[in-house]
Amino acid sequence: MCAVLSAVLMLTPFFTKAEIKLDTIDVISVTPLHSSGAPINEVPSNVQVVNSRDIRNQQGLNLADYMNDNMLGVNVNETQNNPFQQDVNFHGFTASPLLGTPQGLSVFQDGVRVNEPFGDTVNWDLIPKNAVAGINLMPGSNPLFGLNTLGGALSIQTKSGDLFPGGSVQASAGSWGRRASEAEFGGVASNGANYYVAGNVFSEDGWRDNSPTDVRQLFAKMGWKGEKNDFSISISAADNDMTGNGLMPIPLMNSLGRRAVYTQPDNTKNKLGFVTGQFNHWFTNNLALNTVAYYRNVNTKTLNGDVADSDEWADGAQSVINRTGTNQEGYGLTGQLNWSTDKNNLIVGAGYDHSSIRFTQTSEMFTSFSATRGVAGVSQGGVSEDTRLHGTSETWSVFATDTYKITPKLALTGSGRYNHTEIQNRDQLITDPTDAATLTSSQTFSRFNPAVGLTFNPTQSLSFYGGYNEGSRAPTSIELGCANKDVPCKLPNAMAGDPPLKQVVAKTFEGGVRGKLGKAFKYSAAAYTTEASDDIQYISATANTGYFNNVGQTRRSGVDLGFNMASEKSKLMLGYSYVKATYESDFIVNNAWSQQLNVRAGDIMPGVPQHQFKLRGEYNLKPNWALGTNINTFSESYMRGNENNADANGKVPSYTVVNLDSRYTVNNTGWEIFGKVNNLFDRDYSTAGMLGTNVFTGANNTFDAANVSNTYLLAPGAPRAGWVGARYSFGGSKKTTDSD
Repeated sequence: MCAVLSAVLMLTPFFTKAEIKLDTIDVISVTPLHSSGAPINEVPSNVQVVNSRDIRNQQGLNLADYMNDNMLGVNVNETQNNPFQQDVNFHGFTASPLLGTPQGLSVFQDGVRVNEPFGDTVNWDLIPKNAVAGINLMPGSNPLFGLNTLGGALSIQTKSGDLFPGGSVQASAGSWGRRASEAEFGGVASNGANYYVAGNVFSEDGWRDNSPTDVRQLFAKMGWKGEKNDFSISISAADNDMTGNGLMPIPLMNSLGRRAVYTQPDNTKNKLGFVTGQFNHWFTNNLALNTVAYYRNVNTKTLNGDVADSDEWADGAQSVINRTGTNQEGYGLTGQLNWSTDKNNLIVGAGYDHSSIRFTQTSEMFTSFSATRGVAGVSQGGVSEDTRLHGTSETWSVFATDTYKITPKLALTGSGRYNHTEIQNRDQLITDPTDAATLTSSQTFSRFNPAVGLTFNPTQSLSFYGGYNEGSRAPTSIELGCANKDVPCKLPNAMAGDPPLKQVVAKTFEGGVRGKLGKAFKYSAAAYTTEASDDIQYISATANTGYFNNVGQTRRSGVDLGFNMASEKSKLMLGYSYVKATYESDFIVNNAWSQQLNVRAGDIMPGVPQHQFKLRGEYNLKPNWALGTNINTFSESYMRGNENNADANGKVPSYTVVNLDSRYTVNNTGWEIFGKVNNLFDRDYSTAGMLGTNVFTGANNTFDAANVSNTYLLAPGAPRAGWVGARYSFGGSKKTTDSD
């Protein structure tokens, strides 16, 4: 622990003028329900906190953008090459919208877990950025955040009219035909009811060929606060149409340029209906009840143009259209009692979540590709229905946490959660339960996860902490239905009857120090290690198929270091993260090159750069004119398909990206003019890669079945681009709080 505590300085990228006062106390939500919390100096973990003002000022496209630029231990893989479909990695664990990506982070919106039940995926396009009041990023395997909290939890709190009165409208436009409009308005009615509404409309052609995106989001909340009661109900809706054209073989990229695509189309449509109700009641000043109930429906349709399996080429089929439809419907209720005294902060609670999943997949073979590698030609045999699945899952849980002040400077926290999950898959095509190929199955997973932590605050400006926690996640329906190495799947496509999987259990040790130097400087350091047993990974079997499997032990270890400074004219955040993600068990897999990989304990996992350097600087050229920059550097990482690290060329090269932003406030008018430039120096870089194949090796990059080549594929990063816009704010006086 001494080595942990001496590891130097990290600061969460959360800074406002209120924060630099020594008597300010930051309160952190210790459960997904934000109605209660604890002072940060009593939280035995390196929580990163972000407020709405910081998100707005940098004009990032979504939360994933902001996290990649500002939060320590976070990197983004743009596997889909769509700005709303990023893989967000934190400490080597992932929250991704893509089926087939091993998930290890839980994400909450107003106390409701928004990891989708089919694959624990996270649809970043369904979270309305301008309705976000603040976020907490909790590292480790905190059991209080429930299933899938293996490496961390992201807790999002939305705005309400009483805390965010007034309104604003803004519009921006720029590179790639991007056009975006946002509006929000909130307030308090004469009868005490508060209201808030926000909407976003986004459209662009995309920087790669044939990659348009349209995003439409709506959020509304109405609430009422009394002396002892607090009630709110919110509605989130979205209707999004996104095209992401994925990884590109290096030979094609060199020949056709970075804007070209391998095969097309690759389209995802998401529709969301999400209702959340919250009720809080204070029995006394020290005893309160917090509850949240929700209903959520997500309807997803995908249309993917791919290369047909090689055994179809002899029959005249080169290309295939894979279509999927996924409807995920869920509802649930969570409640907790909070009891606070001078010595104790006790929370006990329980929750129930139910989800229903309906998944279909069809395929249609075609004779050829177009000159731009789109599926073309004559249909071969019509549409084939490959999968029709109905799945349900139920999880109930009980949890508790207590922080006890042993002395005014020393606090002990103990927590625990028991989860019980039942998952049922029902095959709608192969209905005979005795058929070995049926998807029909029923499995149950249960576990109690504990946590313990200690904080020591020798002075008001210095805090030490250390802790141990455990978390788990049950396999999802997609993983249970695609777990047979002899019958690999084309995710998110056909599944087969497969052997059972074990639930993943993660155990984390963490320790660190945080503090202040004077009024303007803050620092912190954290070191951690997470051991995951029976970790589930997606294993590539061919160029475009694979399967899920428990691969034994994995480990993520690292250090987050940082420093923040703020004055009247400038702000600065410097951060460094070291993240080492390794396999800790031996296993054998095949990759897309038909190579047998003997993965050994200590081999580094793909997609996770070990070194991250981040700088955020902001300077006021004038009192009403600010100029900011983000400089991010990521070291090289291994490609998927190179899990044994044996291919020296199977790496994604290191890269540095510089972004600029500026805003000018027109005094006493409510107007603000802003601009942003991404990738200022127009660097060619890539964020992800894999070992794959290239079938377009003929003349003029045409399909050539006789000369398929093994090659490397990369997810190219976007070139330099710029946008400008204007914002008009009006109405009531904004609160100057940390969440403003």
